[in-house]
Amino acid sequence: MSKTGQHRLRVEGRFLARGEERVFLKGVTFGPFPRGRELSPETEFPRLVECGFNTVRVYTGAEAPLLDCAAEHGLTVLAGLPWEWGRDFLSEPKFRTEGELRLLEFVQRYGDHPALGALLVANEIPSDLARWMGPVEVRDSMEELIEVCRATSDKLLIAYANYPSTEYLEPRNADFTAFNVYLEDREALRSYLPRLQNLAGDRPVLITEFGLDTMRHTEELQAALLAAHLDECLEAGIAGTTLFAWSDRWASRGRDVKDWAFGLTRDDQSEKPVLTKLREKLPPLHRHRDAVSLEHAPKISLVVCTYNGAAILSRCLTACLEIDYPNFEVILVDDGSTDDTAQVVAGFAEVRYVHQDHAGLSVARNCGTNLANGEIIAYTDDDCEPDRDWLFWIARVFCDPKVGAAGGPNIPPEPEGRQEAVVAAAPGAPSHVLLEDLRAEHLPGCNLVIRRQAFDAVGGFRAQFETAGDDVDMCWRLLDADWELAFVPSAFVWHRRRPSFLRYLKQQAGYGRAEALLFAAHPERFNKSGIAWQGSVYAGGPVTADPNSVIYFGTMGLAGYQGLQQHAVPRRILHPKYDGIGTRALLRFSEFAQPCARALSRWVHGGPAPSLRPSKPVQRVYEDDLREAVECSFLGELGKGRLQLLALLRNDGWQPCEETLAQDLEKAPYQLLTTDEEHGPDFTLVRVRLLHPPGLQREGLQLVLNAALEAGLEHL
Repeated sequence: MSKTGQHRLRVEGRFLARGEERVFLKGVTFGPFPRGRELSPETEFPRLVECGFNTVRVYTGAEAPLLDCAAEHGLTVLAGLPWEWGRDFLSEPKFRTEGELRLLEFVQRYGDHPALGALLVANEIPSDLARWMGPVEVRDSMEELIEVCRATSDKLLIAYANYPSTEYLEPRNADFTAFNVYLEDREALRSYLPRLQNLAGDRPVLITEFGLDTMRHTEELQAALLAAHLDECLEAGIAGTTLFAWSDRWASRGRDVKDWAFGLTRDDQSEKPVLTKLREKLPPLHRHRDAVSLEHAPKISLVVCTYNGAAILSRCLTACLEIDYPNFEVILVDDGSTDDTAQVVAGFAEVRYVHQDHAGLSVARNCGTNLANGEIIAYTDDDCEPDRDWLFWIARVFCDPKVGAAGGPNIPPEPEGRQEAVVAAAPGAPSHVLLEDLRAEHLPGCNLVIRRQAFDAVGGFRAQFETAGDDVDMCWRLLDADWELAFVPSAFVWHRRRPSFLRYLKQQAGYGRAEALLFAAHPERFNKSGIAWQGSVYAGGPVTADPNSVIYFGTMGLAGYQGLQQHAVPRRILHPKYDGIGTRALLRFSEFAQPCARALSRWVHGGPAPSLRPSKPVQRVYEDDLREAVECSFLGELGKGRLQLLALLRNDGWQPCEETLAQDLEKAPYQLLTTDEEHGPDFTLVRVRLLHPPGLQREGLQLVLNAALEAGLEHL
C-alpha cells in the first residue's frame, strides 16, 4: 500500500486536519458483531456515508478488505485491537507483551493504509484495576505502547481511549485525547466538555464513544440527545465525536448482547429515528465553521508590539492577515526598533504601522489601543502566529457583558532545533491560570483580548511593566473591578518560545523582575514562594497522574468521575524528534536553573526573598503499622465479584477508606484493596491485597476468606 503523504489525518493545534483542510470527525462505532451475524462493510459503509459520517471506529482490528472499503467510500478508520488490558498486565507481563506484539503487527501491516486515521492502544482500563496496578505505572505502560507503535509508523496518530472513571491515566505522549463519555443530561455534557479540553492540554479532544440505550430510554430521546451532543461538541471546539453504535447487533466478551440497544439501526438493520436527525445535520458539516454561529462580529483591533523583531515579524504578520474573521484590523507598534522592522512592515500594506521611542511593552500596547478602531482589542506577540480561527472563537464570548477579557492556549510549533525543543518543554512557559474550566485568573499577553470598555475602566496597561508582568497586572486589576476573564480552549496562537537556552534563562530572569514589580503593586497576592495563585496553572501538557498526585476515587473506588485533586503543573514533554540523552539532561538542568534565575531576579529587584527550604512533596503513605502486604484471589461466576465481597465485609464491620485512598475498606489494623479481572465470558477473578502489621497476616486473611466463601467465591 502506498504512503498517504499529505492526506493523512494529522493534528493541527486543538483540531484535526487532512492535507490543508481542517476536519470535524463524524464517527460511529462498527461492531464487534455476534459470530455468524456480522454486518458487511460493503453493505453498511455506503449507508454510513449517505447519513453523513466520515469516520468509523472498530474494536477488533481491521483487515485489508475493511480498510480498502473504507478508503473507497472516503471513511477514516479509528482502529483498536483487543488484548488483556482487563487483567493485571503489570504483574503478568505476558499479557502486555502479547498486546504489544499484536499492535506492532497491525501497525507494520496497515500503518500506511490511507484509510487508517488513528490507532487506540487500549480502551477503558477498569478504574479498580488501575488503582490495583498503580495509576502512574498504568499510565507509563500506555505511554510505552504508544512509543513502540510510533517508532514503526510516525505518521499514524496514536492515543488511548480513556473514560471519566480514570481521567488521571491520560498519556503524556498521545497525539490527541480520546474519551468515551456517556452523559444523558445536556447541561452536564456542556459543563464536562471544557473540562476535557483542559485535561488535554495543547491537544485536540476526540469523543470516541457517546450513545444512549433505547431499551431503557425511548428512541425519540436517543434522537434528541445525540443531535444535542453533536451541537455541544461543535460549540465547545471538540475535534470530533463517535456515536455508539451503528447497530444493535453487538457482542461483548464473546457473547451476543441482548440487554442493551445503543444502535442507530436495529438488529434487523432498520433505522431508528435518530438517523433522520443526523441526515439533516451531518452531510453539510465538514468543519466547525460550517455549524457554529457567530451572531455578532464586533470590530476587533489586533495589536502587535515589537522591539527589534524584524527576523521573526514576517511570519507573525502573515498569520495575522490570514485570520478568518469578517471585521478586524492589524496594528503594528514598533517600540523604538533599530533593526529592519520598518522595512519588513512595509511589505504588509494592510498593516497600520506606528513607531514610538523605546518605552517598553505596556506603553506600546497602550499606544496601539489608542489607535484602534475596534470595540475589542486583541494582543499577541511578535513571536506568535495566531490560528486562522482565533478571533472567531474569541469573539463569541464577548456576547456576555460581564466578560472583560478573554484568551486561549499558546502552543509551541514544531521546534527548529534541540535547544528550542528543550525550551518548549522547560518550566516557566507563559501559562493560563484557571479558577474554573472557562473562567480564568490569568491570561498570557500573547493571547489576550480585552473589551475596550474594560480597558478604559482600569486605565490600560501600567508603564512600569516594560517587558513582562503587564498581562498579570492587567488581569488582576480587571478581576478587582469585577470583570470576568473568559478562557476559550479552541482560540489558540502558535507561540515560538526562545530559540536558545541562554535566552530562555534571560527571559526567566526578566519574569523575576516583573514579579518584583507585581509584588510592589499587589503584595496581597504573594506568599513566601512567589505568586499565590488561587487557580490551577496549565502549562500545555495533559493533566495526568504523578507520583505525588492526590486522586479522588470515591467510596471504594466507585465514583463515576474520578479526577486529580492535587497534581504537578502539567508541562509539555520533549518533541520526539529531539528526544535524546543530551536534551533530557538539559531539560533536567532547566528544572533547577529556571526557579533559581526567577527567584534571584525577583529578590534583587525588591521582591520577596527566595525560600531556601525546598518544598516537600505530598507523600501518599499508609499508617506506620501497615508495612506488609499479602495477596490472594477468588474465582466467581459472572456477576459475582469484588462488590459482593466488599458488601459482606462491610456487614462484618469493615468501613470504607477515605475517598482519596487507593484502598477500599479498613478494619483496624487492616486495610484492603480489591479488583476484578475478566476471565473469559463466564468468570470473574477477584484479587485481594491485604495490608497488615507484621505477624497479623493469618487473622486478616481468615476474615477475607470467610466473606469470600459466603459470597460464593472460590479461593484459589
